[in-house]
Amino acid sequence: MTKTWWKESVIYQIYPRSFNDSNGDGIGDLRGIIQKLDYLKELGIDVIWLSPIYKSPNDDNGYDISDYYDIMEEFGTMADFDEMLAEIHKREMKLVMDLVVNHSSDEHIWFQESRKSKDNPYRDYYIWKPEKPNNWLSFFSGSAWQKDEATDEYYLHLFTKKQPDLNWENPKLRQEVYSLMRFWLDKGIDGFRMDVIPLISKRLDYPDADFSDFNKVIAEVYANGPRVHEFLKEMHEEVLQHYDILTVGEAVGVSKEQANLYVGEDRKELHMIFHFGHMFFDHGAGGKFDIRKWKLSEFKEVFSSWHHAIGDRGWISTNLDNHDFPRMVSRWGNDKEYRVESANLLATLLLSLRGTPSIYQGSELGMTNVAFDHIEDYRDVETMNAYAEAKEAGKDMDAFLKAVHQQGRDNVRTPIQWDDSEHAGFTNGTPWIKVNPNYKTINAKAVLADPNSTFYYFQKMLKVRKEHSTLVYGDYELIDNNSEEIYAYRRWDENGTYYIYLNFTSDLQTKLPMPNMDQLELVISNYERSSDYDVSLRAWEARIYKVN
Repeated sequence: MTKTWWKESVIYQIYPRSFNDSNGDGIGDLRGIIQKLDYLKELGIDVIWLSPIYKSPNDDNGYDISDYYDIMEEFGTMADFDEMLAEIHKREMKLVMDLVVNHSSDEHIWFQESRKSKDNPYRDYYIWKPEKPNNWLSFFSGSAWQKDEATDEYYLHLFTKKQPDLNWENPKLRQEVYSLMRFWLDKGIDGFRMDVIPLISKRLDYPDADFSDFNKVIAEVYANGPRVHEFLKEMHEEVLQHYDILTVGEAVGVSKEQANLYVGEDRKELHMIFHFGHMFFDHGAGGKFDIRKWKLSEFKEVFSSWHHAIGDRGWISTNLDNHDFPRMVSRWGNDKEYRVESANLLATLLLSLRGTPSIYQGSELGMTNVAFDHIEDYRDVETMNAYAEAKEAGKDMDAFLKAVHQQGRDNVRTPIQWDDSEHAGFTNGTPWIKVNPNYKTINAKAVLADPNSTFYYFQKMLKVRKEHSTLVYGDYELIDNNSEEIYAYRRWDENGTYYIYLNFTSDLQTKLPMPNMDQLELVISNYERSSDYDVSLRAWEARIYKVN
């Protein structure tokens, strides 16, 4: 297997709007990020992935871009960006930016021109039809086709109606994308995280879809279109191969069987993808707010099957939450009595699997989901549209709000809790979205003062990963697949063999599938241990052993 810096790195995702506000307008900004770079360096991460900071009307918090060559005014200026990039590099960290090129904003000059007339030179930068060609629905509720009065035709938008899809069939549009990529790479950024990249090639027969299972529609109709690999190979040839960078695709709709088509080293497309094997699996047929119970055996099977499907040919990035999914400790752990223990257990999992790990901002503080009492306190366009749709359908709105408390995207978008002062030290103004009320006890000031906190456990676990390369490159084997309490696996290569034990319950577990204890040396545990050789696991206990 090829060894390289981007496989050995750990990514930290910053959602700039909610990270740190330097000027009191209630919105996080680039200067706010600069102020916290020493904090990130102390944590021990290698790469910062920045959610979009380009000029945008913010219909979908920056994922609707009106100018790919400029900075959102609320976030700062290009001079602020240049200073931030220099400061990141000065601390020997790298910067990866979001590339959002499945769609633009309807306020982008390309779309403003495109909608003017049917013979406008920019008309074919987007997908226009005289009538709706099918029944496609948007990810954010309602039809994916919007009538535009100027030319009396419909344009495609798989997300909000202010996010028209770009027409990748047009070679001129593709060259525009490659130019904007070069602009940022020539500034010195270190790579791209590519938003919904499997959606860029559309099925030109525009078939109707069966929306009784939306995730199936994504996989079978919206993603992996007929020319997606042709487009990505062209992107690699024109742009990516000329820079020493990291590329990671957000692989919505990509199955494990299709993964190596995107990331196989012989393919020359992307370095890695974020997969959604575990991110969608508690969604019922009705989507994310139709929540189904999951079992630990299913959760383990996702990681195991993806590991074996990728094999030594390709690479993935592993994550347990990001800006689109609930807080990891609230979704996969116990965010009440065992919040610290389960956050640390999840860090152990994330940082001991093969793949480049991605930590979402605030996970190292043990931040949790938020449960606002009123829908008016939420800001996310997906949540608001789904709420309106549920209300119109006469659904139980109290039950729907409870589902939002579990699955809504604003769970991870509340401001970072820096201290216990008003608005959690995020801003001295009024924050764009309310702070989670638990900031008085969960905040960076408190965790940095506590040697047993989540921050220092994440820091230790980051060091463990760097010092034990087997945890990066080694093979993986699941132990005791059928257990609904314990997640146990082995990692091994020519440098050593490791056993990882994770108790995903709040109960003592005494039956552990362990080899000869005399041969094992404890590498790390999220509990103070009376003995390294205890064969029971306490509530949400995590341990890594090395075979001597």
